[in-house]
Amino acid sequence: MDKRPRKQAKTRSSTSEEVSSIEWDFIKMTEQEEDLICRMYRLVGDRWDLIAGRIPGRKPEDIERFWIMRHGEVFAEKRNKHRTKNS
Repeated sequence: MDKRPRKQAKTRSSTSEEVSSIEWDFIKMTEQEEDLICRMYRLVGDRWDLIAGRIPGRKPEDIERFWIMRHGEVFAEKRNKHRTKNS
């Protein structure tokens, strides 16, 4: 039998909590930002850090969340409610 000490698995304690994506607030983007995000997405795909680097003041997480909420099927119903409420 092996007498070597076993390595214990490293555990990370995380202070952040995951938030349900359904409870995300809509992110307001200007038309220019939306256009740039769409064009950059076609060029580089979902490399949110590259896209966010071209838009001052935006984090990659904000860009990704905006993209998911704008183009994701899960948010289609919520997006329609948001549009009718603001009209």
